Amino acid sequence: MYKRIEDFLVDWKNEREGTLKVFAELTDESLTKQIPNYKRTPGRLAWHIVLTIDELMSRTGLKLDGPTADASIPSKVADIIAAYGTASDSLYNQIRDTWVDSDLEVETNMYGEMWKKGMTLNALVKHEIHHRAQLTVLMRQLGLKVPGLYGPSEEEWAQMGSPAAE
Repeated sequence: MYKRIEDFLVDWKNEREGTLKVFAELTDESLTKQIPNYKRTPGRLAWHIVLTIDELMSRTGLKLDGPTADASIPSKVADIIAAYGTASDSLYNQIRDTWVDSDLEVETNMYGEMWKKGMTLNALVKHEIHHRAQLTVLMRQLGLKVPGLYGPSEEEWAQMGSPAAE
């Protein structure tokens, strides 16, 4: 759970950049590819990441810019990236400009439970990391490049002339 706004802002900025790196490796064609034994297409999974920003954070009273829960999945990666940028920037700016550290202790109704806003922000970050990881697995299965997020990816090790860690 976050106790300081600044801690969230640092994490959000870093995770935002990671998500944009992953989205940038998607192709328009890959968005609708169905992976055997998995319900979500890469486009559906990426769009879920985008939509969750507003869906989750609106429960804390924020009114963010970006697509709403009923928005259709775009057919272009550029549109997903733009929507994510709008929603993630809106969240960052509103938290920075309107919340103070003590707001992180305020509880709001979250799916029938009372969560502190600091916990909600933590859940949002972890949710994004979780689904971004799922997306990278789908990308691997489709033969797409997977960027390194917390260290070099296999492709990045190769670019550095080193074997990937076993």
